[in-house]
Amino acid sequence: MAKLIYSMVTSLDGYAEAEGGLGTGADDPEVHSFINDLFRPVGTYLYGRRMYETMVYWETAHAEPDQPPHILQYARDWQAAEKIVYSTTLESVSSAKTRIERTFDPEAVRDLKAAAEHDITVDGPNLAAQAIKAGLVDEYHLFITTSVVGGGKRFFPDGVRLDLDLVEERAFDSGLIYARYRAG
Repeated sequence: MAKLIYSMVTSLDGYAEAEGGLGTGADDPEVHSFINDLFRPVGTYLYGRRMYETMVYWETAHAEPDQPPHILQYARDWQAAEKIVYSTTLESVSSAKTRIERTFDPEAVRDLKAAAEHDITVDGPNLAAQAIKAGLVDEYHLFITTSVVGGGKRFFPDGVRLDLDLVEERAFDSGLIYARYRAG
C-alpha cells in the first residue's frame, strides 16, 4: 500500500501560499536536489487546478536552454509520474500521463493508495485540506523558509487536530528546514 504525502514549502509562520512569496531557501540547488531525491519514487501527484497550472511548467522545462542538472532531473521525474487534477472548471490538460477528476472522492483515493506500488502526493493546501479531513494523509513534509509572511493560506486547515510524530529533520545552508512527520 502506498503512502499519501502532503508536502509544500511553508513560511516560518505556517503559510503555504502568501502574497509576495514564502521567502528564501527553496530555490537553493542543494534543497532542490534533496527534493528531487525525496520525490523521485512518487508514482502519482494529486493536484487542484491552480497547483496543476503551476506544476505543468515541468512538462516542458527540459526544453529551456541552459537548465542546470537538478532542474532537468526534476522535469524527468515529474514527467514520469501520473497526475490527477481535481477541477470542475479545467477543460483539458497539457501534460502527458494526466487526467481530470471533477470531484475529490476520499474512497477513490483510498482505493488508489491500496492499489498503488509507489507513493502518492497531494499538493496544494485546498486539496490537501480535503485529504487531511478525510484522514488520508500518512506523512507531512514541510520545507520551512526563514520568512514570516503574516498571512495567506495556511499549510494545515483550520479545525483539524493532528498529533504527529517527527521522523526526520534537516537544516540546509540556505536556512531552510525540512521536517517530515508521520500521522500518529
